[in-house]
Amino acid sequence: QVQLVESGGGLVQAGDSLRLSCAASGRTYSADAMGWFRQAPGKEREFVAATRWSAGNTYYADSVKGRFTISKDNAKNTVYLQMNSLKPEDTAVYYCAASDREWILITTKARYNFWGQGTQVTVSS
Repeated sequence: QVQLVESGGGLVQAGDSLRLSCAASGRTYSADAMGWFRQAPGKEREFVAATRWSAGNTYYADSVKGRFTISKDNAKNTVYLQMNSLKPEDTAVYYCAASDREWILITTKARYNFWGQGTQVTVSS
């Protein structure tokens, strides 16, 4: 099992920045892929960004490219999501996720089998 805890959400104005953190514990050695997803009211949970503990690969949804950056600290078992130039449409609950699966695309939510509790991000106009 892998346990994930998100933090760093809050209420901000459009154009502001936030940095989310995801602390991982448990059998992290078996879950190499780490992703961020978000879910707005009335919408499906959607992919935001992903990386791997074992490599420097990064992946982003088109809607956040150039504004969001995913990074990691392997020694602390922590993944970060730096969010700049926030827009009202970024408002959502943001979830950290981990995967020990290999044959599903890293940008697809079906790959992930471990999830955090979510942290609320609200961006006002």
